[in-house]
Amino acid sequence: MKRKRLVWQIFPSFLLVTLMAIITAIWFASHALEIFFLDQTATDLKDRIALVRYQIDPLIDPLQAERIDRICKIAGQISSTRFTVILPDGRVVGDSQENPAHMDNHSGRPEISEARGSGMGRSVRYSRTLDRRLMYVAVAVNQQDRLTGVVRAAFPVTSLEDKMQAIRWRMAGGGLLIAIIVGLISLLAARKISHPIEMLKKGADEFAAGNLNQKMPLPATEELAVLASAMNKMATQLDNRIETAINQKNELETVLSSMREGVVAIDATEAIMSMNPLAAEMFECDRDKVKNRSIQEVVRNLALQTFVTKALSAEDSREEDITFYRQAEVVLNIKSSPIVDTTGRRIGTLLVMTDVTRLRRLENMRRDFVANVSHEIKTPLTAIKGYVETLHNREVDSPEDTNRFLGIIIKHVNRLEAIVEDLLSLSRIERENFREALNLAMVRMGDIFQTAIQVCQKSAENKHIDIQILNGEDLEANVDATLLEQAILNLLDNAVKYSEEGSRVEILAENRNGMLAIHIRDYGSGIAKRNLSRLFERFYRVDKARSRQLGGTGLGLAIVKHIVQAHDGEITVDSKLGVGTTFSIFLPR
Repeated sequence: MKRKRLVWQIFPSFLLVTLMAIITAIWFASHALEIFFLDQTATDLKDRIALVRYQIDPLIDPLQAERIDRICKIAGQISSTRFTVILPDGRVVGDSQENPAHMDNHSGRPEISEARGSGMGRSVRYSRTLDRRLMYVAVAVNQQDRLTGVVRAAFPVTSLEDKMQAIRWRMAGGGLLIAIIVGLISLLAARKISHPIEMLKKGADEFAAGNLNQKMPLPATEELAVLASAMNKMATQLDNRIETAINQKNELETVLSSMREGVVAIDATEAIMSMNPLAAEMFECDRDKVKNRSIQEVVRNLALQTFVTKALSAEDSREEDITFYRQAEVVLNIKSSPIVDTTGRRIGTLLVMTDVTRLRRLENMRRDFVANVSHEIKTPLTAIKGYVETLHNREVDSPEDTNRFLGIIIKHVNRLEAIVEDLLSLSRIERENFREALNLAMVRMGDIFQTAIQVCQKSAENKHIDIQILNGEDLEANVDATLLEQAILNLLDNAVKYSEEGSRVEILAENRNGMLAIHIRDYGSGIAKRNLSRLFERFYRVDKARSRQLGGTGLGLAIVKHIVQAHDGEITVDSKLGVGTTFSIFLPR
């Protein structure tokens, strides 16, 4: 919000009050004068009605309309007033300026209605007949307590309005002159009030800039002089305290400012002295609220508490990996270092923390991957070596055994080739720029399903397994058709391999919450719940013996997962032992 100077806050207020008072006075005065003039005009019209009424009363009952009309015209011409005579039913029988026969029924006129009710009526309104604004006064004519008619007089109020307008202009001119005089006085008063306050502001700005030794001048006003004196005393005390606080804060600030990792300073009682924002984020706490609280109260982790206890009692540095369980598992590498004061006395321990979760996970994955690859390749190589040595040493005489050995060698060579091919595919999919290289196009799901079914149709027929497309053949999505076919093929191949003979495999696609959902469902033996979380890991097998027997490399589901992720999608699995398994792929449309 834009700020204003004090003088421009005080002055407009004074001026506004003055203007409101003047405008209110002018409005009330002009309104009162207008009411006065209208009342005078109404009284005058009532007297004029009385002058002609005595001539009209005998002519109403019995009615002599022509004489009444003639009297109205003569009286109207003499007095410059419009007279109208109306019967109780609203019919006009006499008028000063118009032919009564051509005039509308006047029973609905407000002054006529009021006169019939209370004996006299009055209104100011625009006359369509005369095309100007008039004041109407109507008086009821009664004979023997019976209403026989109404006599109405009308007079234009244009001249009255002109006079009132002139009076208003004179009042406005006088009010404007008074407002100017009061405004000048208000401006001088506002400047006299705001000037010493502005001087105090300049002094406060000097204090804020660090010039605490410069004193404020004392204004002539007693209240402001007391304020200036108090601020001078405050500046002196503040200067001394800031110098002390800076010296104390630098002891810890120097340590914290030199560290990029999470840093926590703990005193000898295991209370937190300070921590940097990264440490507060690691511990999921508010760094301002945890000061002087015990580390055990802030972080509920037994391993950390044990490490802190040992670090406080140790003379040298310590290091350890500690696992924290938040929304996910987090591994922090924590190093401790003693904190000493200027006299060399130990006052606590400094904890330096580095998040090594990703690093440790990658190390574990690398070890597992190397072990799995070595195992998967070593098994067929051992078999190949054994049979080749047998053939090389000519220990087999019959051609049948030689052909059988060669067949086994070819089988293991094909297995090695499949493992290498899957590893290359997985490596290609995991490249950072692989997503940019996707050949995306709008593809019909039915075409992809049919291509995948054709590839594994033979193995399905060998086990008498029926592959059915239940729904979604006409759905389309923006995908890489080749990669999605590979993913569907891998899932179908698994479903056929692990289904019983005579079973069936179902494929269906649907729209779900703006996503394309593809489901591959089999009715095989199912997968135990404990194995579901690791199902998409490289070389992970639920039943290793059966998987190798069926010719799997252990990389198919990992490839499917990375293909789906390359499309910004997600894959899930739902399975029950003895019931079957459903793999679901969710892709953006």
